[in-house]
Amino acid sequence: MRETRAGRFRAGPGLAGFVIVGLSLAFSFAGAPLLEAAASGINMAERLRPPSAEHWFGTDTLGRDLLARVLAGGRVSLGLGFSVGFFSAALALLIGLYGCANRILEALLFGLCDAVRSVPALLLAIALMTALGGGGLRLLVVLSVCSTPVTARLVRSTVLVVREQPYVQAARLRGAGPGRILFCHILPNILPPLVVQFCFTCAQTMLIEAALSFLGAGIPAPRPSWGNILQEGQTVMFSAPWMILFPGLYMALTILGINLMAGGPRR
Repeated sequence: MRETRAGRFRAGPGLAGFVIVGLSLAFSFAGAPLLEAAASGINMAERLRPPSAEHWFGTDTLGRDLLARVLAGGRVSLGLGFSVGFFSAALALLIGLYGCANRILEALLFGLCDAVRSVPALLLAIALMTALGGGGLRLLVVLSVCSTPVTARLVRSTVLVVREQPYVQAARLRGAGPGRILFCHILPNILPPLVVQFCFTCAQTMLIEAALSFLGAGIPAPRPSWGNILQEGQTVMFSAPWMILFPGLYMALTILGINLMAGGPRR
């Protein structure tokens, strides 16, 4: 009974995170298309209306429904976060596995990773986006590059530990080939920490995207993202605080859910 209860306790935060993130994804990807007209329709007569039964989050500086804008921004921010998490994990897996197989390649790849890691991710993203210009595809590439080195180091360290385990040595003695050892013994044991890092990468990506869009170097307006919605609201934050409050709370709750998804299984 103790093991069952402990397992449930460990799964509790992760389950709560799955529920929060699942609801956020459902609202953003299923609800936003239904409110697309409210998210893009300009109505200056409804400008900066406070929250009401008609507009639950109020309206923005152009009279657009803020709830619809937040949900539409969720499609961009969540889609970018999960896309960067996936691409950086896949690239890091290739770098980590190939790097461990060849010393010269390892020195080259991880030397490059260390060079990228020496610059804080946000500063590097700002510099690259300023040089390349804004846009969703460029942002995806830049943030994937910024996120890969940390994940690649995690993959490498995990592979170095796993390949020295007794069950891997026993498989080698039984005549198992490199491919069998890789897919049957090494990959299953490096996936759990990789999934945890994937969640952290998603959360970090959404924060960096929000910062870049807030500074005008991320997703360009009028396409909504949580960052540029907050950027629009900072000019009227004292006269219309809901412009900052509701998008910020929605983003914070979603990122909390992603962190709970990552941290729950480890408890």
